[in-house]
Amino acid sequence: MGMFLLVAVAILIYLGAAQRVLVRLHLTDRTALAFVGAMVVGGFLPDIPLSDNVSINIGGGIVPLFLAGYLLSKAGTSKEKIRAVLATLITTAAVYLTLQIMPTEPRYNYFLDPMYLFAIIAAVMGYLVGRSRRSAFIAGTMGLLLTDIVSRVEAAISGGAGQLSIGGAGVFDAIVIGGILALLLVEVFGETRELVQGGSLRKREEGLGRGFFDSEFAKEISSEKSARHKDEEAVKREE
Repeated sequence: MGMFLLVAVAILIYLGAAQRVLVRLHLTDRTALAFVGAMVVGGFLPDIPLSDNVSINIGGGIVPLFLAGYLLSKAGTSKEKIRAVLATLITTAAVYLTLQIMPTEPRYNYFLDPMYLFAIIAAVMGYLVGRSRRSAFIAGTMGLLLTDIVSRVEAAISGGAGQLSIGGAGVFDAIVIGGILALLLVEVFGETRELVQGGSLRKREEGLGRGFFDSEFAKEISSEKSARHKDEEAVKREE
């Protein structure tokens, strides 16, 4: 599922259908395709060993870490960076608590593979807490990866047998689904919220009824509009 979604995303990027989202993430087409390609190729490469029985997958562990770090460095304000980190920690806690309740292996009486459920939880939490596209995506992917790291460390400390791979197998799928779904939630509900409220951005910028998340969301939209023109000009120059 993860590989299928990555190929679909690569096609959308190549056709220009994802341009609007990429601009708001401060990613060019080439950069986005490079990260997608690295995840696909890295998923088939041998894991990097960290200890005798713990390793990390390149496509599902190393590349998402670099992508999250890159997006975090592109955050417009320090508040957004702090919010992205907090959203990641809260998402990690939510996924970890769910992991303690549900087994990771699917059973016949579950309507959905637990790994997909973890991805949905990470995406929803990333959207609710992160709010911006960058913060939601970072929280949706890193929340799952950090949970996997914590669970692998616990297994290694408790003397778990067998080779443990961080970001491999089902976790790879969950990370891809969690990140894409978090972006979709922000794109759909964020834009719908702006349209329904009608002129709310102007009121927010004037300071009417601003809460913490509302003001941050308004600032993000405002900064994205100005950054969008700069990124579009940069993309045109590259082309």
